[in-house]
Amino acid sequence: MYVWPHFDPILVKFGPFAIHYYALAYITALVVGWRLMRRLVREKPTVATHEQVDDFLSWATLGVVLGGRIGYILFYQPVYFLHHLDRTYAVWDGGMSFHGGLIGVAVAILIYCHRRGLDPWQFADRVAVPVPIGLFLGRIANFINGELWGRPAPAWFPFRMIYPQSGSDVPRYPSELIEATLEGLALFVVLYTVSRSERIRSQPGYLAGLFVMGYGIARTTAEFFRQPDWFLGYLMFGLTMGQLLSIPMIVIGAVMIWRARRAARTQTALAA
Repeated sequence: MYVWPHFDPILVKFGPFAIHYYALAYITALVVGWRLMRRLVREKPTVATHEQVDDFLSWATLGVVLGGRIGYILFYQPVYFLHHLDRTYAVWDGGMSFHGGLIGVAVAILIYCHRRGLDPWQFADRVAVPVPIGLFLGRIANFINGELWGRPAPAWFPFRMIYPQSGSDVPRYPSELIEATLEGLALFVVLYTVSRSERIRSQPGYLAGLFVMGYGIARTTAEFFRQPDWFLGYLMFGLTMGQLLSIPMIVIGAVMIWRARRAARTQTALAA
């Protein structure tokens, strides 16, 4: 059994300015994802130029921030923000939704590809591969901040952890690290490995669908170890909000993969 280390959420401070680990995680994820995507788009079949990837970075950032914040407001605390409109923009106090950020990036991809004459399915495939890197770093930042701790863990679990900020000395699952492993590390390994196949890369929408389905499975599983949000608790069928938002992703992702495979078979048949 372990006790959560008392990390300082601020990495470094320059007078009134402070760099938080959470902000560093976002910035690092964007930079690493941008660098990886620049390489992915030039692999056969080529999808976009390096300059177009550079241009899309600002679109992706806007989609993540706006979508993430709006998603949190709508999915998690609509009543609170309806009565506290002045807190809507207080992103520095926390409150970002991955599912909202995903929708925001999807909208950004559709608009950007329409304006640049790019195939949105192929472009989304290349965007999808680096995303788990950001998820991994984000969950590590959650752990450093001592937030999103897990449910009480049984005595047989070897990595139980006490979170003093939870208000009790009950040993819990280190759910942030579990999520970092499933949503981040494992999902990235799967996506990157599959993306090495030119045949898969030639099926527009396959990798994006694999990401959507894979994240849905990973998040739904990880939520069984994570303490639900105190202001929501357990919802219908004893599921959390994260699970209710993630389970449909499994179906949507599977449909996207099916569509990509069917389109590829049709194209092959027409070429024969």
